[in-house]
Amino acid sequence: MSLKIALFATCIVDTLRPEIGFASLALLEAAGCEVSVPKQACCGQANFNNGDDKGARALAEQWLNQFEGFDYVVIPSGSCTAMLKRHAAGLFEDEPELQAKIQTLTERCYELSEFLSSVVTPRFDDLPALRVCYHDSCSGLRELGIKKQPRALLSNIHSLSLNELSNAEACCGFGGTFCVKHPEISCHLADDKIAAIENTRAEVLLGGDWGCLMHLQGRIEKMGKPIEVKHFSEILAQAIKQEAN
Repeated sequence: MSLKIALFATCIVDTLRPEIGFASLALLEAAGCEVSVPKQACCGQANFNNGDDKGARALAEQWLNQFEGFDYVVIPSGSCTAMLKRHAAGLFEDEPELQAKIQTLTERCYELSEFLSSVVTPRFDDLPALRVCYHDSCSGLRELGIKKQPRALLSNIHSLSLNELSNAEACCGFGGTFCVKHPEISCHLADDKIAAIENTRAEVLLGGDWGCLMHLQGRIEKMGKPIEVKHFSEILAQAIKQEAN
């Protein structure tokens, strides 16, 4: 029996980069999962980070009601996954029963690369030779330990040349509302990251959070740099092995 998966696409993917959602869906289905996309709600991270616990609680409860009936919840974002797994249950210390339900569900939540490398994995073919590099987003790296997982998946595509950044674990400067509150610092961090990307001579920058990648893409385009920016799922989905009928 195939696993029943709920894909939590996230706000940024839904509104700004739906290609990531479609790529995630294709990868999960290629791995044999039965995938649903329930009515989406924000993970509440923006509310939580800005002190609006009431708003974050309301969004977490809405998320629980939409997603608790599935075997797993898979999320193409380390940032949103970390919000739910590390912080959502703590918002309900005054409601133990609801807190327990949220905690149980978050234990079945996976960031996409973690799920595809540890639970199910599709088969991949090679692509045309491509030189890529990878940016590790702060939330996924520091709160979830997401580092080896996307690289392991990308290693299945032997035609990819993955070139490590000298500052792969440094913040890109996005940080949600940080880039709005501190634009000069944010741009400086992005520019340092872009200099490291250029040093790898990579044609494509990959990562696991579109927020970070969107931020870097904006600076890359402003500078006129010939570097394409993609979520890792978009590359993997291009390489899904097409089984012969």
